[in-house]
Amino acid sequence: MDLFSQQQSHESAPLAYRMRPRRLADYIGQQALVGPDKPLRRMAETAAVRSMILWGPPGVGKTTLAEILANESGAELEHLSAVMAGVKDIRAAVERARLSQSQGRSTLLFLDEIHRLNKSQQDALLPHVESGLLTLIGATTENPSFEVNSALLSRARVYVLKALDETELITVMRQALEDDERGLGQRRILADEDVLAKLARAADGDARRALGLLETACDFTTTNASGEERLTAAAIEDVIGHRASAFDKQGDHYYDLLSAIHKSVRSSRQDAALLYIAQFIQGGGDPLDVIRRLSAIASEDVGNADPRALPLVMAAWDAYLRLGDYEGQRAIAHAAIHLAVAPKSNAIDQAWNAAKAFVAEHPNLEVPTYLRNAPTQLMAELGHGEGYRYAHNEPNGYPAGRLHDCWPDDLPRTHFYAASDHGQESRFKQIMEWRKSLDQQADDDPPDHSR
Repeated sequence: MDLFSQQQSHESAPLAYRMRPRRLADYIGQQALVGPDKPLRRMAETAAVRSMILWGPPGVGKTTLAEILANESGAELEHLSAVMAGVKDIRAAVERARLSQSQGRSTLLFLDEIHRLNKSQQDALLPHVESGLLTLIGATTENPSFEVNSALLSRARVYVLKALDETELITVMRQALEDDERGLGQRRILADEDVLAKLARAADGDARRALGLLETACDFTTTNASGEERLTAAAIEDVIGHRASAFDKQGDHYYDLLSAIHKSVRSSRQDAALLYIAQFIQGGGDPLDVIRRLSAIASEDVGNADPRALPLVMAAWDAYLRLGDYEGQRAIAHAAIHLAVAPKSNAIDQAWNAAKAFVAEHPNLEVPTYLRNAPTQLMAELGHGEGYRYAHNEPNGYPAGRLHDCWPDDLPRTHFYAASDHGQESRFKQIMEWRKSLDQQADDDPPDHSR
């Protein structure tokens, strides 16, 4: 390809590609990593790049960082995609790295979407990362602790990249509008701050998307009498359109939102709970997943502090199925608000966990004979059911005394459920303490149950 063809190819490339920073000094965002005395800046300055995994959402500069680190450290850059590359491609990159090493140059292997690397690819790559022939820079949008082989992960430092904030995105777009060589500077397009801010919000932290929206929006500029082009708010409405906060239903954000819903309700923050529920549903999440989580919350975090909580969530679930999605979403919001405002107690969750742990330690417990059924004469002769006290025939409807506490005789007695002082559970606590006093009285002066 001749120089003229190369120039034409560059000019026809998307704006986001043309505006990709070439030096760390021009890089926007991620100051916790590339700011003064920060790890990636020190690597670039000392030309000592270590293997790393860059974890962050799309459009935050993972590929750009790899290119800058290779350029500023004087290393060769091999760029592979885990989706497209096979073991053969990795081996070819290794051979080129060996050649570069023989010429005194190091090699950085940038592996995009490293979370999609299969086992055979990882096995082919690992020894060369371990030996130092290749310095690995992996890029992923998924949590590497779940998606990347632990052996490979142990040889690479994980750096978390954040979505760009509104100010940073405006800076990126302003640079593109003013850059004569790579951007749109020759057109001298005027754009007010509020217009760029609207594009930045639509881009949702993604610099590549922000520049794509800007480039498209600049096809709809208006020209005044002086010949000046201006980008107006009205012109970008159709460009932005309606955008739901979509997410990968198998990705981290899906489960992060469910976690945020749960923790907001548990923390009695109804507005935050509604915020995350709305983002979850409008991003394509199944509303029934929210209902299932609310059902768990009703027992785990509210429990007997508000005994109405679980029936209300079940009613909301039923309402959603009967009313359909649009009307049913309000029932979900109804249940979420009730759970958030309700008094909280995790006593049920604690009691159930304690009971399971106790049974795991005593797997061979035997049911006391007086609690066993006696459907046959033989079982009756063996004493099944003998001594059982029918609660409704007892004073206060309660068979008081330790001898009838239904606990296995050969196990140490323990208490799993400890009622809190919150909401209705405080009443449960009073009842339990009253019955405990009845037990004490019965133990001190046992009634005659021989009749």
